[in-house]
Amino acid sequence: MKRLAILDDYQNVALTMADWSKLEGKVEITVFNDHLDDEQVVADRLKDFQIICMMRERTPFLRSLLDKLPKLEHLFTNGMYNSSIDLEAASDNGIVVTGSPMLGYPTAELTWGLILDLARNITLEDRETRAGNWEITLGQGLNGKTLGIIGLGRLGKLVARYALAFDMNVLAWSENLTKETCDEVGVEYTSKQDLLKQSDFVTIHLKLSERTQGLIGPEDFALMKKTAYLINTSRGPIIEEAALVEALQNHQIAGAGIDVFDSEPLPLDHPLRKMPNTVITPHIGYVTQENYRVSFKAAVENIASWLDGTTINTLNKP
Repeated sequence: MKRLAILDDYQNVALTMADWSKLEGKVEITVFNDHLDDEQVVADRLKDFQIICMMRERTPFLRSLLDKLPKLEHLFTNGMYNSSIDLEAASDNGIVVTGSPMLGYPTAELTWGLILDLARNITLEDRETRAGNWEITLGQGLNGKTLGIIGLGRLGKLVARYALAFDMNVLAWSENLTKETCDEVGVEYTSKQDLLKQSDFVTIHLKLSERTQGLIGPEDFALMKKTAYLINTSRGPIIEEAALVEALQNHQIAGAGIDVFDSEPLPLDHPLRKMPNTVITPHIGYVTQENYRVSFKAAVENIASWLDGTTINTLNKP
C-alpha cells in the first residue's frame, strides 16, 4: 500500500473537502497540520512516503529536498503552476508532478476586502470599539479615486471590474500589457511610473518570476503619493520587503494591505506585525471552501488515476 502525506493542513480540513474513500485500500493517508521550515527535518518526516499532497508554496520542493526523498513517486500541488517546485529535479528523480484547477475570484475578492478595510479603517475601528472607544478615524470613499493595477491577467481583470463598479478610475501596467487589452477591459493603459504617481491604491497581480522579483523597491515608493495604499495578494518577493517596511515606518505611503510575505508563516518578531498602518492576513487569498473543494477533489482524482496507470493534470515530464 502506498503512503500519502498531506502537508500544511493548517485548518485540519483536507479530509473533509473531498471523497478520499476512492483511495481506500490503496493508500494510507497521514495529515500534517504543522509547518516545518528546516529542510532536513522535512526530509526525515517524509522519507517513507510515496505520494505527497502539498499546499501551494507552504513547503517548497526544490532539488535539495527532492534528492532526499528516494521513495517519492507522485507530488501533487493545488494549482497548475507552482514556482516552489523544481520540476526538472522532479523529472530527474522520476517523480510525477500533478496539479489542479484553482478559482481566481477568491483572491480578487480578498483584494477588495483589503482595499475597503484600508479605506474605511475597518479593522482599526473594530479593535477600538471593542476597547471602549467610538469613531476615532475619518475614512475615505472609493468613488472617483484612482486604482492602479500592476498585472492585468485573469485576477487583474476581475479586480478592474470591481473597481469600475465602485466608479473608480482604473490604470493598468505590466511589462507585456498592451493598450488593446486595457481598452477591452475599459481601463487606461499607462507606464509603471505614472501609475505609481497617480494612484490612490496600487494592487499587484503578477506571477512571481525572476523578472518580477523585487519589482517594487525604494524608488517606486518614492513615486507614490503619501496618501496612497499598496495591496499585495500575489507573492511577497515581488515587493522588496525591507523597502516596504521603511516606506511604512517613514509614512512615505499611507499604508498597506498585505496577504503574502517573503517568509511564511510570518515570523513573530516581524515589524509588519506591529505597524498600525497595515492590514495583514496569513496568505488566505485562495483559502476558501470552494477552492479547497476544487483542489482536493482533483488531488483524489489525480492520485486515483495515477494508481490505475494513467497520469492526468501533469506538470512535468518524468
